[in-house]
Amino acid sequence: MFSRLRTFLPFPAQARQSAQTPDGGGGAPRRQHNIFEAAATYVAACADDDEDAMEEAAGWVSPEALSFGVQELACRAVIALARERDESPETVARGLLGLPSA
Repeated sequence: MFSRLRTFLPFPAQARQSAQTPDGGGGAPRRQHNIFEAAATYVAACADDDEDAMEEAAGWVSPEALSFGVQELACRAVIALARERDESPETVARGLLGLPSA
């Protein structure tokens, strides 16, 4: 029964397997990274001054997606720090950048 269902699926197992491999053949599946994984790895690599890791993470997603992920990470980090410090997000963001309070 399942073998019949596979023939009706829009993406057969064989095509799904070849799409996951770097060479399109029978090699090991290539792992897909999402924008948040790429952003977290990229920002952590920036903090560690690890150029190789930065380049690797930047290659996982498009530049636009990486930019969005980094922005989302920054927003979440500022919100978390603001709650922890019982300060406004603006005060925390300006303090992290070494800017005077507004």
